[in-house]
Amino acid sequence: MMKRALTVLALTAFIILPAMSQKSFYDFTVQTIDGEEFSMADLKGKKVMIVNTASKCGHTPQYKDLELLHKAYNKNLVIIGFPANNFREQEPGTNEEIKDFCTSNYGVTFPMMAKISVKGDDMHPLYQWLTKASANGKLDSDVAWNFQKYLIDENGKLVGYFKPGVKPLSDEVVTWVTKGQFTQAK
Repeated sequence: MMKRALTVLALTAFIILPAMSQKSFYDFTVQTIDGEEFSMADLKGKKVMIVNTASKCGHTPQYKDLELLHKAYNKNLVIIGFPANNFREQEPGTNEEIKDFCTSNYGVTFPMMAKISVKGDDMHPLYQWLTKASANGKLDSDVAWNFQKYLIDENGKLVGYFKPGVKPLSDEVVTWVTKGQFTQAK
C-alpha cells in the first residue's frame, strides 16, 4: 500500500511540476517600438490580440481596421502589433520607419512593439509561447503570414488565433471581443 502511494505521489509530481514551471503570458516583457519595456502583466483583466504586422503586404490595409477595433473596444481589448520581416521581406524598415509609416498612413495608436522574428531559429520567445502547446497549454500553430491574430483572454490564456486573411472587424473577431465566444474562421 505504501509503495503504491509513493508511486502515485511520484507520478503526480512528474505531471504537476512541468505545468507549474510553464511560463505564463503575463511573465513576458517585450520592447516597444520606442525601445521601452512593456510588461504583459500590465494587461491582466483585458483581452489581448497579438498581430504580426508588415508595411509592404497585401494585408497591410488591416492596420486601418485594427485601429478602428482598438478605438471601439479599447476598454476591454488591447491590440499589440509586432512588426516582423519573416515573409518575403515585407517589413524591411527600422523601428522608427515602421512607427512613422503606421502613424502617418493609418493613424495607429494601439501599442506597437519593436521589430521581431515570428518564426525560424530566431523566433521571439513570446511567439514560441504562442505557437507551442507545450508552452501555452492550448495548441500548436505556425504563423502562416503577416497579420495572423493570436487571442489571449482576460486571464492570460491563449484562446486561439485568426488566420491572416480574417479581417479585424469580421463577425468572428467582434464576437470574440464582445461575447468571449471564439470560432475559428475559415
